[in-house]
Amino acid sequence: MPESTELSLLPNKEEINKLPLFKNLDASHIYVLSSLKDCLPLQYELVTATVLGFDSESKPTFRRGEISTGPHLIQLATAEKVFLFQLNPDILNFLKPILANQKQVKVGFGLKNDVHLFRKKGIELQSTVELSKCFSAFGFKQPIGLKNAVALLFQQNFPKSKKISMSDWSNMSLSSAQIDYAAADVYAALLVFQELGKRSLLPEHTLRLLEQVNCLDQ
Repeated sequence: MPESTELSLLPNKEEINKLPLFKNLDASHIYVLSSLKDCLPLQYELVTATVLGFDSESKPTFRRGEISTGPHLIQLATAEKVFLFQLNPDILNFLKPILANQKQVKVGFGLKNDVHLFRKKGIELQSTVELSKCFSAFGFKQPIGLKNAVALLFQQNFPKSKKISMSDWSNMSLSSAQIDYAAADVYAALLVFQELGKRSLLPEHTLRLLEQVNCLDQ
């Protein structure tokens, strides 16, 4: 295990706001998919990926007792592309073999709620890596969010808009701001995972999972 990195390397909120902005993938590499016909040409590319950035978005609930009908959007990222799937039964069935595949690792932040939501849809998410818990080598005992992770590893400011995060993700006409937000979340998560791997800072439990699925070199 490498020597722990000093905790003080994490910039404070004011310092983060002064950092260069995180650069998302170009819009030409972000694909919004709303039908099975759109998905099928991508099937080979998706099923052969061993590590994917992963997240989901749901229309928010505001009333007490209101039950979420999400997820409404699933995001998957490779090193070169981001795929935003607007869910319907056909697309969910298309994605199920990927989400439930033990040989495909899904990496992201805040995945506990995703596991719960997908279980309600009859899908058991397999081989997930909760990146917020992968910073013990830096001296962090508590989970680290995506914004802090990007600042810590890349010295970049990852903007998080509550207005966009709480927008209507069930809308079939997503705004450009929603698309950029959803894509950045999974692309940045994948970059964080890759950077931790390059620095040999992934925790033991994650390394054991990667050994099981034979993708330590990803």
